[in-house]
Amino acid sequence: MQKQTSKRKKTQNKTAKNQKLGLFASIKLALAKNKDKRAFRKQTKVQLHKSFKRSYREDYVRETELPGLIAHAHKTFRIILQNWKVFLPLILFVLFFNVLLVGLMSQESYDTFRNALDETNENLAHGQLGNLGKAGLMLIGTITTGGLTRGMSEVQQVFMIFLLIVTWLVSVYLVRHTLAGHKVKFRDGLYNALTPFISTFCIIGVIFLELIPIFIVVITYSAAVATDFLSTPLYALVFFIFAALLILLSSYFLSSSLMALIAITAPGLYPMTALNTASDLVAGRRIRFIIRIIFMFLVLALVWIVVMMPIIMLDTALKESVEWFNAVPLVQASLLFMTIFTVVYMSVYLYLFYRKLLDMD
Repeated sequence: MQKQTSKRKKTQNKTAKNQKLGLFASIKLALAKNKDKRAFRKQTKVQLHKSFKRSYREDYVRETELPGLIAHAHKTFRIILQNWKVFLPLILFVLFFNVLLVGLMSQESYDTFRNALDETNENLAHGQLGNLGKAGLMLIGTITTGGLTRGMSEVQQVFMIFLLIVTWLVSVYLVRHTLAGHKVKFRDGLYNALTPFISTFCIIGVIFLELIPIFIVVITYSAAVATDFLSTPLYALVFFIFAALLILLSSYFLSSSLMALIAITAPGLYPMTALNTASDLVAGRRIRFIIRIIFMFLVLALVWIVVMMPIIMLDTALKESVEWFNAVPLVQASLLFMTIFTVVYMSVYLYLFYRKLLDMD
């Protein structure tokens, strides 16, 4: 009883002291706490280089015993294929709700693009472009012209972004628990992985801000082409240097923010903490990380070609021979399936890299 009364007196004294603090005193206390946090962050932050001081190699070279590029890509495929019972339901779930809420690519726009390609083949190539060449051009044209997002309303675009974030979070949750040796099901990931949804959206907002230099390059390039600014070699060189510097700046910031998309999925982590953690992990390893990102996109491009080109050729042959097959959106559904698979593959690929860096540190 005496202990309980003493605890009550202490809590009452603390509340009384807090009540006695005025507005300026509370602001001063909050600023002092913020200053302590910044000082702690400055002490714990990985700083490999300092301004106006020479950097020695033994100070900035960090341990990076990573698997090879091909081994990394192969391990990602192996994890997805070995655990297809959890990843395939995720892809089909997102595919179903994407068709329900967003819809597929318009059949009319796809037919228009295919007819335009046939006319171009007859007029320019005199019909010498084979089925393989037409399938390749249709695949490239559909992706580069935004075939999946063409004609979407703002509400549909919001639903699509929401579903892609869900795919990302659930994929990271599934691969984390799978590598930990837990028996996990798709429904476990769907129910438990969406906690950091708002935090992930904040990280995406930061990534959008870091893409502004690239947006500036795109806008200035369009203006330069419209005004024939690049026709002069000196001006073209100046623009190339300007664009290269902005792209390097954006790539520098994006390298840590992409890793933060994985770090934010840890329980109880705030966006700024995830960004700081990812920045510390990538420090001194950005070039290796960018090389792996480029290789990942090359692997995904190869997968798209291997999977989609036979489907486009089969779709073209069936629609030429079977009349009722013209209403079947085989290519559109396959494009959506491959888009969702791409998000799953990227999440698993980046998580393996993140896990390796975390184990080394």
